[in-house]
Amino acid sequence: MSVETAQSKARAMLVAGLDTSVREDLELIDRFDRYGHDLFEALFEVYDLSAIGSQLMTILIEAHRARPAELHQRDRQRILEPDWFQKPSTIGYVCYADLFAKNMSGIGKQVAYLEQLGVTYLHLMPVLKPRPGANDGGYAVMDYRALRDDLGSMDDLAALATKLHTSGISLTLDLVLNHVAREHEWAERARSGEKKYRDYFFVYPDRQVPDQFEQTLPEVFPDFAPGNFTWDDELSGWVWTTFNDYQWDVNWANPNVFCEYADIIANLANHGVDCLRLDAIAFIWKRLGTTCQGEAEVHAITQALRQFTRILAPSVIFKAEAIVGPAQVGAYFGEGKRAGKVSDVAYHNSLMVQIWAAIAAKDAQLLQHSLSRFTALPNTTAWGVYLRCHDDIGWAIDDADAHAVGLNGHMHRMFLADYFTGLFPGSDARGVDFQLDPASGERRTSGTSAALSGIQAALASKNAAHVNTAIARYLCAYAMVFGFGGIPLLYMGDEIGLLNDSTYLKDPTKADDSRWANRPPMKWAAAKRAMEPLEAGASLAVSTAHRIRAGITRLIETRVSLPALHAGVATRVWAGHGQGVVVFDRPHPAGHMVQIYNVADQSRWVSTDELGGLTGWVRDHVSGHEFDLGEGLPVAPYECRWLTPA
Repeated sequence: MSVETAQSKARAMLVAGLDTSVREDLELIDRFDRYGHDLFEALFEVYDLSAIGSQLMTILIEAHRARPAELHQRDRQRILEPDWFQKPSTIGYVCYADLFAKNMSGIGKQVAYLEQLGVTYLHLMPVLKPRPGANDGGYAVMDYRALRDDLGSMDDLAALATKLHTSGISLTLDLVLNHVAREHEWAERARSGEKKYRDYFFVYPDRQVPDQFEQTLPEVFPDFAPGNFTWDDELSGWVWTTFNDYQWDVNWANPNVFCEYADIIANLANHGVDCLRLDAIAFIWKRLGTTCQGEAEVHAITQALRQFTRILAPSVIFKAEAIVGPAQVGAYFGEGKRAGKVSDVAYHNSLMVQIWAAIAAKDAQLLQHSLSRFTALPNTTAWGVYLRCHDDIGWAIDDADAHAVGLNGHMHRMFLADYFTGLFPGSDARGVDFQLDPASGERRTSGTSAALSGIQAALASKNAAHVNTAIARYLCAYAMVFGFGGIPLLYMGDEIGLLNDSTYLKDPTKADDSRWANRPPMKWAAAKRAMEPLEAGASLAVSTAHRIRAGITRLIETRVSLPALHAGVATRVWAGHGQGVVVFDRPHPAGHMVQIYNVADQSRWVSTDELGGLTGWVRDHVSGHEFDLGEGLPVAPYECRWLTPA
């Protein structure tokens, strides 16, 4: 069946199933007329359209009828403000629901805290019902239509979404696309012998095909989950398990799987979710002889899901968890014929890595070279930018990038792992090793921003000067996040500098996963104290949290006031003449902005010829001062300046 025929039949089905005298029904048909071709064109690349079209339209009609009136109105508002997530006023906050406030009701009680901080985008880490016991931090989902038992019900989720919306905050949830828990209904029915559901997975009777795939497949967790296939007695076969033996990869070549996930997305959208983080999106298509990551079908499937969602719920956006290199990440936004049709947001993993790498090396050359390789995004999209997340940091330093600036890639990755676990002489970082590669000796690093930036070590030393330096380094790194453009994502507790949490070692379901070190529970007493005036004689820990909160608040307030930070314009990056100087240049139509960062522990001089043509009187929005640039300006260790013409 051709795209045109499938689209025509689908439209006829919509018209027959809707009442065009009803405003919402007519709007749905209008959106189908706008996005239907993009939907079926993408489906055509992967599926037989005769096997998927009517099933998908049935899901669309039923979900549309179930969509609450207030969400239809939200759709209308977002259609009129399609760049809502690109605006400088968009400030992200990321947390585990239970570690932040126990459950949905508890989060509702802390909405005022988020408002006061300036948050307009809340990402709750996996809340959908996982398997009992080990569950990869919640990413082994056994029921997409229920919350984790201790967090509340789907009705509680909808109530929280409504409260957040009233306070101007959008809600993001994780949607795991590559796999389900072994205990998921689909897997249970596959094990019981139902062929329909066995076909939802990759199951092989012997090792012949798995061994062929293994020749080119990397291992995600080589320490505790080696290999990519697991024998299951009830299936009498080897099932594909990229991540853990209890996470079964689903077969996206099956059109029924696509429809299942379209229905899941519709249900989440109808509960008030504004953004879906597409977890492990790169892995969903399998092809022999490849790494089975980032295949062309991944982007066709994502485009189809995105257009389906645009038709049903245009207020909802997609965020791709695509932790890939500069040459690959553009495809997750859409390139060529897919430009602007795939995900709206994607993580800028390289920016995170390069900020930390520049701080460790006290040099900006690698950062400048690496970030210069990123091409411009569709102007309807945005980066998700962050200093750290819930996961470890993989030191993704490309060998060619390292060589271009006179470094050995392997040795530099080893240096970074040593530096951020405090093994390198003179390092104040206190990260924890994660996933040692026995062949190369390379490993990733877990740790909170405060631990990695030296605040944890400085507090332990009880040396005020040491603490001052660490705080300056911390705020400089976060200023780069807030100043880059895109959606800055503040991880829970970083607004007060939470330290590593070692209590995970006492929990047998977490003890072998050092990522839990950087997932400490929220310390509400410290958070509330940091918002109050600092009392005379306060401890070093209390004053540190207070200063970090004040610094983060200042960055947020400053960012919100600057139209030059709209995500529709890309940041140009270069290294200053002085070692350790980073320059972000944002030539926005609303006003040229240049940012200067000194990631070295020594003062530097920045001349006007390094400032992208900025001369004369300028305003530094970080300090609030105006001055004449003259021939340049000094920049103290870890100082940042956001400059515009005065």
